[in-house]
Amino acid sequence: MAFFSHPRLLIMRLITGLLSLAFTVQAYAGVSFVAQETADYAVKKYEAAMTDTLAELVQFETVARANVPLEDNQAFSGFKQSLKRKALSLGLEYQDHGHVLVVALGEGDEKLGIVTHGDVQPANPKKWQNSPFVLDRESEPGKLVARGSEDDKGPIATALYAMKAIKDQAVPMKRRVELLVYLAEESDWAPFKTFLKTYSIPDYNITIDASYPVVTAEKGWSEVQVTAKGQVSEDLSGPHLKNFTGGYFRSQVPDHAQVTLFNSNAKLLSAIRSRAAEHKNIEFEFLAVENGHQITAKGVAIHSSEPEHGINAIAYLADILAVHDWPMNASGTLVHYLNDLVGTGVYAESFGGIAYSDGFMGPMTAAVTMVKQDDEGLTCFLNLRRPTGKSAVQLEGEIHSALAGWQSKRKVSLAGIVVTLGTPYRVDGAAHVEPLLEVFRHFSGIKDAQPVSIGGSTNAKLLPNAVSFGPSMPGRPYTGHSEHEFITVEQFRMNLKMYTAMLIEIGNL
Repeated sequence: MAFFSHPRLLIMRLITGLLSLAFTVQAYAGVSFVAQETADYAVKKYEAAMTDTLAELVQFETVARANVPLEDNQAFSGFKQSLKRKALSLGLEYQDHGHVLVVALGEGDEKLGIVTHGDVQPANPKKWQNSPFVLDRESEPGKLVARGSEDDKGPIATALYAMKAIKDQAVPMKRRVELLVYLAEESDWAPFKTFLKTYSIPDYNITIDASYPVVTAEKGWSEVQVTAKGQVSEDLSGPHLKNFTGGYFRSQVPDHAQVTLFNSNAKLLSAIRSRAAEHKNIEFEFLAVENGHQITAKGVAIHSSEPEHGINAIAYLADILAVHDWPMNASGTLVHYLNDLVGTGVYAESFGGIAYSDGFMGPMTAAVTMVKQDDEGLTCFLNLRRPTGKSAVQLEGEIHSALAGWQSKRKVSLAGIVVTLGTPYRVDGAAHVEPLLEVFRHFSGIKDAQPVSIGGSTNAKLLPNAVSFGPSMPGRPYTGHSEHEFITVEQFRMNLKMYTAMLIEIGNL
């Protein structure tokens, strides 16, 4: 009787019931009706604008510069202004907290945090068909090529238009959405840790800086640095190596390495060339120089969390030099170290007994990323991605034991050893994992998709129960950090659908 006496109340209850039904049918249909409709609207209305915004964001070379504070780096200042203009033009809130920019939608005490970053790794323009800081939409049909297209300016543009579509459609949201754009993810996590001390942490946190379906575990970023100096007793009158260099930064499998061979002879050079010819997947160049030859290896760069998808120029250059017992000057020492303990594999199989694997997270990977000359000597950087399954104390002990045994065998003393072991991250039982899987299964058509582990390291580690959701598809190499970074047009479009649906589903969980 009360319903008939209050028709407006009846209508409101009917609307509320229909909305509630829309959000609860996802257990049967993958995503709610409103999520599907809004995702379709986002692509139809904003796909072109999203691509234009990506083009605007990638033009800023947001690379950390030594001794240049963020506030004095013009690329970051320009990026901030561009993002601010775009966010405000879309009707979204914008806040500048120095190293962290916040773009927000909606009100409410509860929040959904979407974490990404606006800084990028360096890019070598000589290795790109066009400028890495201009979005190339033409040279490779179906691909959007630029530094940051996948890591992480593409995801930023996608999140902006997912939020805009939700705003346009006036979708009811239980939670306020806050997009956190950190500006030093690639170089220094300390400012983000400081920000989080006073920031009201969202109820649900999702990074968009990794892979699908849902990443619930990340290996710990780790590193072994060894430094070699010349042994004063070594006789360099015969064949010897100098100027071994390679790599550009510490989280990239290098595509370039070089060494100079002095006082060689025809027989030795022929042996090196013959070994090089055995490696069909990498290119070597031999250039005659005064009293020797300069040898260059050209591999395939990739993110060092996925070394199996790259071709490591440093490792293979050392390998072709294994035909000779080189004098133990700095370059000779590192070539022996690389061949004896590192090799061309990617699982640390040769490094004493340090190799191991976890049932869910998989094996520890190892990739030499740089060989660099400085005042201390010649330093080699070996990037490890360690899973759970072995304690840091045990692993560090095994690393030092292997290095000690090698030095004793080779009768050499390394000038420096630095071992850094990061902590693996794993989330179990987070409430938003299954809804995220449903979104992915629905739009990808991969019905048996399950949580995955990655070798990469994201800011998810710094937030409670955070997981990662895209932007790259499972089974495909991650192009971020490579010298051919891109996102396909098809994937960019798919991400807009999935991110729009994800915000609605988790925003109303």
